[in-house]
Amino acid sequence: MTAMAGDASREKKSAPAGGADVTFTFPASGPEEETVRRALLQAVDHLLARQHAEGWWKGVFRTDVSYDAHDLFLRHSLGVLDERVAQASGRWIRSQQSADGSWPLAFDGPGHLGTTVQAYVALRLAGDSPDAEHMLRCAAWVREQGGVEASQLTARVWLAMFGWWSRDRLPMVPAGIIALPGWAPLNIYAFSAVMLVALVALGIINEHRPVRPPPFGIDELLAVSDASVRAPTSAPAGGREGALRRLNAVAHAWHRRVPRPVRKAAANACARRLVEHQEADGSGGACTPMTTWVILALHLHGYSPEHPVLKAGWKYPEECAAWPEEDVRALQTVHSPVWDTCLSITALLDAGLAADHPAVVKTADWLLTRPTDRPGDRAVRRPGLAPGGCSFQFHNQNHPDNDDTCEAVLALRRVVHPERTRVDDAVDRAVRWCLGMQSGNGGWAAFDADNTSALPGRLPFFGFGEFCAEPPTADVTAHAVEMLSACGTERHAATRRAVRRLLDRQEADGAWYGRWGVNHLYGTGCVVPALVAAGVPHDHTAVRRAVAWLTSVQNGDGGWGEDWQAYVAPAHRGRGPSTPSQTAWALLALLAAGERESAAVRSGVHWPADRQTDRGTWWEPQFTGTLVPGAVAAHYGYYGHLFPLMALGRYVQRTGHGSDAASGPAPT
Repeated sequence: MTAMAGDASREKKSAPAGGADVTFTFPASGPEEETVRRALLQAVDHLLARQHAEGWWKGVFRTDVSYDAHDLFLRHSLGVLDERVAQASGRWIRSQQSADGSWPLAFDGPGHLGTTVQAYVALRLAGDSPDAEHMLRCAAWVREQGGVEASQLTARVWLAMFGWWSRDRLPMVPAGIIALPGWAPLNIYAFSAVMLVALVALGIINEHRPVRPPPFGIDELLAVSDASVRAPTSAPAGGREGALRRLNAVAHAWHRRVPRPVRKAAANACARRLVEHQEADGSGGACTPMTTWVILALHLHGYSPEHPVLKAGWKYPEECAAWPEEDVRALQTVHSPVWDTCLSITALLDAGLAADHPAVVKTADWLLTRPTDRPGDRAVRRPGLAPGGCSFQFHNQNHPDNDDTCEAVLALRRVVHPERTRVDDAVDRAVRWCLGMQSGNGGWAAFDADNTSALPGRLPFFGFGEFCAEPPTADVTAHAVEMLSACGTERHAATRRAVRRLLDRQEADGAWYGRWGVNHLYGTGCVVPALVAAGVPHDHTAVRRAVAWLTSVQNGDGGWGEDWQAYVAPAHRGRGPSTPSQTAWALLALLAAGERESAAVRSGVHWPADRQTDRGTWWEPQFTGTLVPGAVAAHYGYYGHLFPLMALGRYVQRTGHGSDAASGPAPT
């Protein structure tokens, strides 16, 4: 790779395990940067050594233990909970318990009542005695928090299936919701892609109202009497909660009056949709929590365990099970190969790896097989849009997403591929698809377009509030802007509208909110490079305000961190122990803003350089990813490696952002 014009250069060689020497060309620099360059080369070696033979990378993706608990709940409900899975899952759940007896949503976070209740019940299914010390601590903590009466909705849905909670106190999701036309409020497409799958499955589950009590009770978790938990209570006299409870009571009463043949026909329609939308890997929605609901729903609806749909469905959680030790089973929430692979190519090229290196070309070949060839669910709002987007997972034809598609384009355009026309054709299709998925307000959401109704979030179907729908977000919009700018379309009307939206969405302190990463560090780390790539100058007020905010929240050790609690507690905004990925997000923004020689950047790049492990990577136990802000945190196994590699690479190579090195013609 050629050094930047005007810089003297010198070569360094890296020898990744099992491969030939890789030659890098670094711009000339002072001896104080030797530590950074050495860390960069070691990180490249580490990543290359972990590439799959087919060309992809995939880290372990996990959330809190509630989905491990759901897996045991499902197996109990269907009568297939075997001793090995129960014991191995129990060991994992037990290992994640906090000292106070609770379980958090994210590493080192405060206890979460719903997760803790579910973890407790799962451990009882695994054979733990309620008199064991860790169980006594847990029960005491739950009672102090208000008991199961105060727990979140998902926990109470499962408690109802075990006979410990009245179904009349749960939100009614009738199977008939599937019959609502696309223009109607609260039709299934008014909900986000992930919620849609659960919504349809819950329609079937609510029709059958299953109850399968375990061979124990949970009186020790009750802060009130068992009778009051089982019985429905009257709604409060006023307020939004009271109105929702009254509306839910009406929905339950109406549901009971609908003729059974009509309800059966609606449940049949729900089952058909679940079957027709099953992915090639057997999953529902390409993630384990949604697949759990789908398996339960189809089982209740009469599908035999030997039916091909259920047999395929059961394979998915088995494939998502990680075994960190021989007798410990941790369930991955989802597979993330496309996302991890796109970021890996970008990180390697940022570091200076040759764009025609065999590992890079092999990865491009694999990525070229990833675009979906079906319109997917979102064709409801974009019926004439040709397929071309990529999804997050190995198999997800129903829900390609803008984020992965943009990152795939950014990565593929930089590869020097022997079949350039093939790459350009895929890039053209992807860009056209993304342009077609732009919402009317100028932004992009992850999976949908113009899905901005607030109504789904006002009903307690999932307890996730506004995130039941899917409005555009700053981070996804930023990736789309960066991609379009890399393709030479920074002057395109769609790009300019998106830039205006990003500028309008900057918050008062200069940061941007991060929907899919924690939180303002992620949002700001996405937006600033995109704005600069689109032609916003370094001295623009928005860029200067972002730089000022990032500098103000830098930790004394030179790094950056933001606690997961930033989603619900303003005091944590931009504050927390330094982490590799969040430090890198701040650096990516500052480098794009032209701050390479600033004190913040110089101290910042030495934070990861000085803390690299002997294996050439970084230790990051913190959850810096997000599935549902404030409700579901995520740990990406490769975040703590890929983003520091990007930041160090751009620092050493003196590039402001990855698209500086884009190659290939601009798509039409």
